[in-house]
Amino acid sequence: MYRFMLSARWIGFAIFVIALAAVCTRLGLWQMHKLELRLDRNDVITKHFSTDPVDIGSALPSGTEVDKTNEWTRVTAVGTYDLSQQLTVKFTTRDGAPGVDVVTPLVLASGDAVLVDRGWIETQNTVKRPKVPAPPQGTVTVEGWLRQNNGAGGDAVRPSEGQIRAISSDALGKVMPYDLVDGYVNLQRQSPAPAASLAAEPKPELGQGPHFFYALQWWFFALLAVVGYIWFARAEAKERRNPTRVDGFAGPDPKKPVGSSTRP
Repeated sequence: MYRFMLSARWIGFAIFVIALAAVCTRLGLWQMHKLELRLDRNDVITKHFSTDPVDIGSALPSGTEVDKTNEWTRVTAVGTYDLSQQLTVKFTTRDGAPGVDVVTPLVLASGDAVLVDRGWIETQNTVKRPKVPAPPQGTVTVEGWLRQNNGAGGDAVRPSEGQIRAISSDALGKVMPYDLVDGYVNLQRQSPAPAASLAAEPKPELGQGPHFFYALQWWFFALLAVVGYIWFARAEAKERRNPTRVDGFAGPDPKKPVGSSTRP
């Protein structure tokens, strides 16, 4: 009854279904892996946010990089802002509104500097550098959390007319007159306070995200492909077992001899 499934058409159909189901299953597993990474990240953030801030020199000893294990560490730093090297990160948004982040190097007592994302201000996304509130003058104590460099490269991290599209201490260290501490600091508070504040970076979202439901969707598609293949195969077998009438007449009865008459 199912010998037709050995035909080239049905073998090709089976290969397609197997490949489709395998891809959907793999995508579901990929989403579950992303969920695990998200949960691990949430654990790291929760751990760092539950501890007191530490001096940036202790959090990042010389030569240490910001990675997934120490990102979000709450740190403090004391130094002087260098307005001559201040940059704005363009094309950023908050709740759908356009604006810029303001990044100002804080020169430490050692002579090195750390990039400080002082916050965000709403402004039109134009190629011209907008005016932003100035930071406090003189010695400043800042507190915030460590962030990794943005993985972008090229023009995105290369200053142009005082603006960049992504923050990278590696790239900016090549054009600034001092060594930069790896990564940057998302400012949360500072002393003395500035005359006009910027909007601080909000705390990261610690939810699970949509990854689990995306995984279920991909696995549903894989199951649907297999079930669909079985359904079409059963429908084909049923059609071969009971041929469809054409123009109101059925095909010859295989149990009735050819040429036999129905008259008495």
